[in-house]
Amino acid sequence: MNSSSIPLLDMRGIRVTFGSFVANDAVDLAVAAGEIHALLGENGAGKSTLMRVLAGLLVPAAGEIRIDGKIEPIGSAHEAMRLGIGMVHQHFMLVPTLTVAENVCLGLASTGRFIPDLKTAAAKIRELAKTYGLDIDPNARIADLSIAGQQRVEILKALYRGARILILDEPTAVLTPQEAEGLFRILRSLAAQGTAIIFISHKLNEVMALTSKVTVLRLGKVVATAVTAETDARGLARMMVGAEINLPKLEDVLIAEAANGPLKGEVWAERDPILSVTDLICRNPRGPVRVDRVNLVVKAGEIVGVAGVDGNGQQELAEAIVGLRSAESGTIAIEGEDVTRANVARRIALGLAHIPEDRHRTALVEPMSIRDNAVLERIGDAPFSKGGWIDRQAIDGLTAAIIRDFDVRASGPDQPVGTLSGGNQQKVVLGRALSRDPSLLVAVQPARGLDVGATAFVHRQLLARRAAGAGVLLVSTELDEILALSDRIVVMFKGGIVGELARADVTVERLGLMMAGRAA
Repeated sequence: MNSSSIPLLDMRGIRVTFGSFVANDAVDLAVAAGEIHALLGENGAGKSTLMRVLAGLLVPAAGEIRIDGKIEPIGSAHEAMRLGIGMVHQHFMLVPTLTVAENVCLGLASTGRFIPDLKTAAAKIRELAKTYGLDIDPNARIADLSIAGQQRVEILKALYRGARILILDEPTAVLTPQEAEGLFRILRSLAAQGTAIIFISHKLNEVMALTSKVTVLRLGKVVATAVTAETDARGLARMMVGAEINLPKLEDVLIAEAANGPLKGEVWAERDPILSVTDLICRNPRGPVRVDRVNLVVKAGEIVGVAGVDGNGQQELAEAIVGLRSAESGTIAIEGEDVTRANVARRIALGLAHIPEDRHRTALVEPMSIRDNAVLERIGDAPFSKGGWIDRQAIDGLTAAIIRDFDVRASGPDQPVGTLSGGNQQKVVLGRALSRDPSLLVAVQPARGLDVGATAFVHRQLLARRAAGAGVLLVSTELDEILALSDRIVVMFKGGIVGELARADVTVERLGLMMAGRAA
């Protein structure tokens, strides 16, 4: 066989099991040197498990991995690194207080057993940065770099360790459109010089624009490997879920009929604001201002999108609105009532519901059952509690309705919520929030990390709340999500709102400039 036809990476028949559950079922994946290869699949399809095998973090029950045609048992992360396999995680593995060179040298005996030779390391980093167009100062402190700069450091770390196979997990989740395009230029440069790149993303437009091949996993099995140019985004979505997916568009949504007749967005807009935020300032304890004089209004029957690169105050703004963060000054009003100093329970009583950014940290108690999680916020309220006694029949009714209406794929209400896939966990969070028929919904990154099918489901639920007359504040770093759902869009930068755009006036370029703090 001609050596040029041998793929740099060839995973064959990979099988991974957890008890009786099969996460990877005879999976094959081949990636050539110089190829950018997309790995797609729904949440729980087995992508992360397969990459953990490649990175030496899991040992498969069956199968083999060949590097340059040679079988290589990979039993540890150190062994994977020795073979030239590097991974850039979605959440960066960097120490903010250290410099670029210090981060790159961490854990590497080759840079010095006790005291790393930072001067030599910095010189090599500059050479790598110049070769691949990474534009990084080795002496810069991580905390002083932009998100895109920190991502370049992660790529440099992998290259410094000799990576010839580079895995990127959702690499554009925290980038502006301009920064994402800059990353794509870097990846194309790496591929041109022989690096094999595995690109994991839920953004099908990025897959179509960047990659040359795509492998699709479904239920732990490979269902297709295709040349990207020979398919399209709709075809990829269909392969991922095994059915046609209709992604919602705002203009395609029919306004729901309520008891008083058809409701129209312009009718709702005549009402008083459901949410009013005035001159709001929040800061971290003994730290910097995180929300800086924000003014914001959300009316009934509209979705207001809050765009911005992660870390510019969006999360803190949402926390202040729902009562999880104190305001230094300014006011927050729900349905005309000042709730700036009110507790969470009072805000919920006024019609507030919240979909938190991190379902694992702030939304769910993973060891508890679906049933218990369904009533976490309401266990002391009627009809779930009467005279100090819990009404289990009412709780069972709510749980059954959430599982049915929100299509939660589970063995039953007693299943621990932590054992569900990410998409089904999010459906539990969504069902709990919407089961109260809220008049104000604060949704923070509601589809982060979800596959195309689960994302479409979440979006339809948000649009249904809008149609029923609720006000929705949608906080998201995903521009496709903001553009598809929002009536109005505000952009946050360094804690303040730098501009507001009507939906008709929005372009991706304009939004990207505003997200970077520049005038659009």
